[in-house]
Amino acid sequence: MGIKAVFSDLDNTLLAWNKFETAEEMNKLNQRLAKANIKLVVISNNNAERVGKVLNPYHIAFVAKSRKPLPFAITKERERLGLKKDQVMMVGDQLITDIQAGNLAGVESVLVKPLVETDKWNTRINRFLEKFIFFFLSFSHRVTFKETLKNG
Repeated sequence: MGIKAVFSDLDNTLLAWNKFETAEEMNKLNQRLAKANIKLVVISNNNAERVGKVLNPYHIAFVAKSRKPLPFAITKERERLGLKKDQVMMVGDQLITDIQAGNLAGVESVLVKPLVETDKWNTRINRFLEKFIFFFLSFSHRVTFKETLKNG
């Protein structure tokens, strides 16, 4: 697909927000991406202390306090890596923050199911609003769910 970097949310996308033992799975994904010459960069709204505590042991790059759904962190990191928009994919579990930021930045966006069904208090508001958005998007057929990604 020509992807050179995967930008990903952290909580409930790569790591269950309340279970740090899922970090080993995140590390395995990072290793698989590295073997394919794809860089993993976490774009998180969390603070650097929280994100760094999880990612630094695995040497995974990150941008903290990204202010998603604003696209600036994605665009700045893409430009820092010297990549074109079509070489970057944003992955996240929230339509309102992660996917909106990716779309506004003009990169391919992939919405994934959250790793766990529970959320922090501040995410519950977004989940509530997402139910209405998905309902209305279902009428226009603008959202499709797939089990796997295929080129083409």
